[in-house]
Amino acid sequence: MAGLVKTVTRWTKAPARDVEAPTGSWVNMVRGLAARATTPLLPDDYLSLLNPLWSARELRGEIVDVRAETEDSATVIIRPGWGFARDYRPGQYVGIGLRVDGRWHWRSYSLTSVPEQTEGEISITVKATPEGFLSTHLVGGVEPGTIIRLAAPQGEFTLPDPPPESLLFITAGSGITPIMAMLRSLHARGQQPDIVHVHSAPSADSVIFHDELRELERQQRGYRLHLQLTQRDGKVELDDLDQIVGDWRDRSAWVCGPSAMLDAAEKVWDDNGLADQLNMERFTIAATDKGGEGGTVHFGISDTSAEIDGATTILQAGEDAGIQMPFGCRMGICQTCVLPLEEGHVRDIRSGQEHGAGDRIQTCVSTASGDCTIKI
Repeated sequence: MAGLVKTVTRWTKAPARDVEAPTGSWVNMVRGLAARATTPLLPDDYLSLLNPLWSARELRGEIVDVRAETEDSATVIIRPGWGFARDYRPGQYVGIGLRVDGRWHWRSYSLTSVPEQTEGEISITVKATPEGFLSTHLVGGVEPGTIIRLAAPQGEFTLPDPPPESLLFITAGSGITPIMAMLRSLHARGQQPDIVHVHSAPSADSVIFHDELRELERQQRGYRLHLQLTQRDGKVELDDLDQIVGDWRDRSAWVCGPSAMLDAAEKVWDDNGLADQLNMERFTIAATDKGGEGGTVHFGISDTSAEIDGATTILQAGEDAGIQMPFGCRMGICQTCVLPLEEGHVRDIRSGQEHGAGDRIQTCVSTASGDCTIKI
């Protein structure tokens, strides 16, 4: 009975345990019960008045710090709010939603923090790119204290625990970020497999985590770094991998970087009959290659129509037309944006799969494949 009372007490306090109050714990219990009772009935704004990181419908986080890594990259330190699962695996990515000029922008970034060392904070490391609106803003314009939206950690590009005895990491540019989480995790756990790490970047100044990698090379038994500076040495030719790692065929490989490098790796491992030893992470999906043909989207209940191309999502089209569209993660994970497709066809921009009338579709990852009607 005592155990049950304790559990109930903790449950009632949980939504309000971080609220600063001069009064005793019973006040937080009352606040917690109020939050538990009203969350399904009242907007999230009521919880946000108590703590901006609380939400019954979405994960939130607060940007604590932004630390420069190179001229065009930075590590963003985030304090997740209530409900964020901290048992993620090194190598996984997290969705980040940031409101800029009244619009929410979403992107996924690899976690570079280590679960065992999180202590209430997580980190992502972002490289700004000319075409990357959100990455540029995160690296150069976001202020500490900014509240963001989070999607739960995802991804299968992770090391088993315990790891294989011999590993090969091949990375380029910002592809080093999930591998850095793995290296940090192995170090934190005291695990020292035989690792060869082939990393390429234009110059030493552009190598993300350059000093940490060199320090790891000096201190970590079994870790060997082959750093290829492409402006001086040319790019890594995977067909000539024998010259860099003579025993690469005997190693489990994790590869992350530009699409061309991943395509080359896939071919080399396939040609050698070693496809089952290759693990890859592709940062981007060629959405325009897998999109629909575009067309007119008619929003039935709102009696509004919008012309879209095959790379614009139905969610975006609806919002641009002023319709209150349901949404959550904006990445096809949470299912909050699902709506009925009444007529026509749409295509999933991730997989290319086509859906027809009568299906329920995820508007955040679907585009028009001809004219269609959505029930909203």
